[in-house]
Amino acid sequence: MAFVQIIEYRTSRPDEVAALSEQFTKNRMAAGDGPSPTRELTGADRDEPGRYFAVVEFASYEEAMENSNRADTSEYAAKLMELCDGQPTFYNLDVVHRQDFG
Repeated sequence: MAFVQIIEYRTSRPDEVAALSEQFTKNRMAAGDGPSPTRELTGADRDEPGRYFAVVEFASYEEAMENSNRADTSEYAAKLMELCDGQPTFYNLDVVHRQDFG
């Protein structure tokens, strides 16, 4: 069963967050080892400037937990926290329905 983690965070440095995320993805793809997200989407809240949501999809909960336990993930998370304005909120969801359009 697919698993999704939603990370709600606030930052006044969105360009730096985007650059950090892009570099993390490049490094992970180059390494080519271990579980990785299957999809990621980041959205900016139109109603509350400075609030963002990252939606990260994994093939399973187990793969998400393996990913969370990786050293490079921990390093990325620590750097991300330095760019955030406060603590993020995490939502862990089992995907129970998926509908693709188009």
